[in-house]
Amino acid sequence: MNTRRNLLLAAIAATVSINAYAKDPKELVIGTSSGPYADQVKLGIKPILEKQGYKVKLVEFNDYIQPNFALAEGSLDANIFQHIIYLNKFSADHKLALSELIKIPTAPIAIYRKKHKTLNDVKEGATVALPNDPTNQARALVLLDQLGWIKLREKTDPIKASEKDVVANIKKIKLLPLEAAQLPRSLQDADYSFVNGNYALASGLKLKDALITEKISPAYANLVAVRTADKDKQFAKDIAAAYRSREFLEVTNKHFADYAKTDYQLALEK
Repeated sequence: MNTRRNLLLAAIAATVSINAYAKDPKELVIGTSSGPYADQVKLGIKPILEKQGYKVKLVEFNDYIQPNFALAEGSLDANIFQHIIYLNKFSADHKLALSELIKIPTAPIAIYRKKHKTLNDVKEGATVALPNDPTNQARALVLLDQLGWIKLREKTDPIKASEKDVVANIKKIKLLPLEAAQLPRSLQDADYSFVNGNYALASGLKLKDALITEKISPAYANLVAVRTADKDKQFAKDIAAAYRSREFLEVTNKHFADYAKTDYQLALEK
């Protein structure tokens, strides 16, 4: 049995309580990463959809692998945890027919610490934990380059930056790549840690406590993904409309004020 099949089975096992793709068009199963994106659905999206007669079940995952396999296999109708770069690469690598439905308010990746008060406290040999998945690691390396702690090769594609592109380690920092979900725990040992916004919030960190936060580009805004064949179905249109609604904007302002808002939300506020 090949690795891909093993992962598919793992995804299904992890969602054992879910029936195969819901036959009732008014029953939706949505997968998210544990934490704020699940909370966005619970507080904002699920109530809107339920007013329209949908039954919404939320399934939370603790990694970036299973949700896409579960979506492709039909255990989920949509998932919410990733940006377009990750979705496109994962779909191409595993030959999955998945597509972006709509971008959503996103918590940025940022640097946190427990041992130091400011970024100016960095010393030679300091340990910096960062995501080990290629797309999020690139975001961290670009920010380290902007801080002047490292220097990336000229004309490095910021979306594809890797440790191979580091041509100078100006601060002589030790890079410690870790799985994204483990980064909040690394604060106990590392001098500084890059933590994805969803995992930061899920672990009790506050976005406002970060030492520095990236300015999110559209490429790194999180999104709702669906099977490509479902993109024009009514349930997908209704999910997208719920995110675009003024009701969800109010929920965003109340509960997710430090998130980077979407273009459609900024337009509503005007």
